[in-house]
Amino acid sequence: MELNRILHVDDDEDIRTIVQVALEVVGGFELKQCADGPSAIEAAREFQPDLLLLDVMMPNMSGQDVRAEIGKLEGLRDVHTIFVTAKAEDDFTKQLRDEGALSVITKPFDPMTLADEIRGIWASLEQANRQTGT
Repeated sequence: MELNRILHVDDDEDIRTIVQVALEVVGGFELKQCADGPSAIEAAREFQPDLLLLDVMMPNMSGQDVRAEIGKLEGLRDVHTIFVTAKAEDDFTKQLRDEGALSVITKPFDPMTLADEIRGIWASLEQANRQTGT
């Protein structure tokens, strides 16, 4: 499956602006952005993203909570997730991966290479799916 539509959720407006430039302008992705979990859950229903790009630490709902709620929506149970966090300890990153995250990107990230990094993560997933026949 080709990666086109990314739903990005981050409570920091500056990060949303940087990601918008990195993924829409530089990367050519179709991007929908939200500032909080409840609006992301609502947007996901309509937008039907290929990938969730979620900040971990947000007020009221963590990225993991947002992922869990979006996973309950029709057709979005298996949508892949990349978390973005400043909390880059190995144990925490492992925990996110164990919970089903495709990858974890550490803040600060390089906006000029973000789209390529996400494409590389997606390509690794596609290759793994081909090897397992899924």
